[in-house]
Amino acid sequence: MKNLILIVLGIAVGLTASLAFSGAAAQQRRNVNLPGRTSQAPFSDAVQVGNTLYLAGRLGTDPKTGQIPSDVEQEIRNILDAMKAVLAEAKMSMDDLVSVQVFCPDLTLYDKFNSVYRTYFDKNLPARAFIGSGPLLRGARFEIQAVAAR
Repeated sequence: MKNLILIVLGIAVGLTASLAFSGAAAQQRRNVNLPGRTSQAPFSDAVQVGNTLYLAGRLGTDPKTGQIPSDVEQEIRNILDAMKAVLAEAKMSMDDLVSVQVFCPDLTLYDKFNSVYRTYFDKNLPARAFIGSGPLLRGARFEIQAVAAR
């Protein structure tokens, strides 16, 4: 009898987990890319699953030249402006960001980064990590990855 109860409990737990997984898997998934995106990189600008948007890591390249600007503050603005555009494409805003990870090989740029970053938020500051990293692609000083949710 004890073994039968354990088997029934095991089946019940398995069915519950299966139903929970199938519910999550059934959520709509869509790639969100900026209009006119010409990059052949093997990833999307963002992926939306349900009410959550996962933004790919982004460098601060100049939108016209594709180069990293020499001005640190312009590099930061380029990243944050591009993030705003991706969020807008998903019908979201900077206020919907819940988590931000900033990768930076030079931690002495922390204060300079914050002086520009704080101007992009009205009220809802997301949780954030500022992570010392190794060298970034194209000699970038920053790469930002984020998650937004409604």
